[in-house]
Amino acid sequence: MGLRELLDKVSHLVEKGGKYEKFHSVFEAFDTFLYRPSNVTKTTAHVRDGIDLKRMMVAVWVCTFPVIFFGMWNIGYQANTAFAANPETLAAQDHWRMALIRMLAGVDPSSIWDNIVHGAVWFLPIYIVTFVVGISWEMLFASIRKHEVNEGFFVTSVLFALTMPPSIPLWQVALGISFGVVIAKEVFGGTGKNFLNPALAGRAFLYFAYPAQSSGDAVWTVVDGFTMATPLGNAAGGGVDAIVGSGVSWMNAFLGVVPGSVGETSTLIILIMGCVLVISKISSWRIISGVLLGMIATSLLLNVIGSKTNPMFAMPWYWHLVLGGFAFGMVFMSTDPVSAAMTNTGKMIFGALIGVMVVLVRVVNPAFPEGIMLAILFGNLCAPLIDFFVIQANVKRRLRRNVH
Repeated sequence: MGLRELLDKVSHLVEKGGKYEKFHSVFEAFDTFLYRPSNVTKTTAHVRDGIDLKRMMVAVWVCTFPVIFFGMWNIGYQANTAFAANPETLAAQDHWRMALIRMLAGVDPSSIWDNIVHGAVWFLPIYIVTFVVGISWEMLFASIRKHEVNEGFFVTSVLFALTMPPSIPLWQVALGISFGVVIAKEVFGGTGKNFLNPALAGRAFLYFAYPAQSSGDAVWTVVDGFTMATPLGNAAGGGVDAIVGSGVSWMNAFLGVVPGSVGETSTLIILIMGCVLVISKISSWRIISGVLLGMIATSLLLNVIGSKTNPMFAMPWYWHLVLGGFAFGMVFMSTDPVSAAMTNTGKMIFGALIGVMVVLVRVVNPAFPEGIMLAILFGNLCAPLIDFFVIQANVKRRLRRNVH
């Protein structure tokens, strides 16, 4: 008897109330992971080919693992480097996380173990709160609507957690993911019916509702009493010269050894995972290309225009690429299959719009030095309109072809 037949037999016994009932969820998960289930995704909200929604979401989730581990290492590295430079601050760290760190590791910035443990003590609570609160909302709405909780929240939860500053209060994490799941997703009908990216909507809510814990110089390191601006924050005040003057090189920013949100610093790892998603045909290369080309074109245009009062006009495109959450947003957020454009031409336009908006927000609007979050949400709002005009243009072109 083959594995497929064995699983079918066990499933049949479970349905009849057999003795394997308590293992039902285990067999179901194992079966889904290895084989295509009988009910596969058929709507255009998510996929266009034979790949099932479950494995699509699992693939994106798995591709965030390298980003997670590097993010935890970087949190610890930034904190332990601060301790090494300012030993007096170590004695002032009096909280349960520091007690746990002292039990499990040290504070040596050259130790991979010390850095990862330090980062995990801060990131894992963020993710646990995100997952528990978010999945509770998902289960509540699923029970009311009498449908299953799908795997989409696994991706939403990890992406939301990775956009958080490492020192954010956990109650704000719970509030942010609640807003993203309930207001940006479930009130519109759940997965496949939301027009905004839930993870970004939750992040935006926290950014505007609690700016002191989501922006500034004090939220990017987990050392009490120690402040450090991100490279993008330095650039907003003095351009590239300010970044280099703070001791950060382009290679540092590209590798991700800089302060920032948990999962947004390493452009190298993000681009590698983006290539994996594109090659596996899970993420749209058209959207990613559109975002990149839109950003390059706009930054080059502003370089030519120049400004005597705004040093951000002179920032080259390759600096925009490695600063802030641009790479993370381009690869993981803009390619959301629900809130992005659906048509092929629309995907290029949608991506280009995001790329243009990122640079405009970063350069022209001094109040928001980041830009990628607002740009993607603006693109989400425009996506249905973009697809509408693309489809209408195709219809008109076919009508003209038939007339002639």
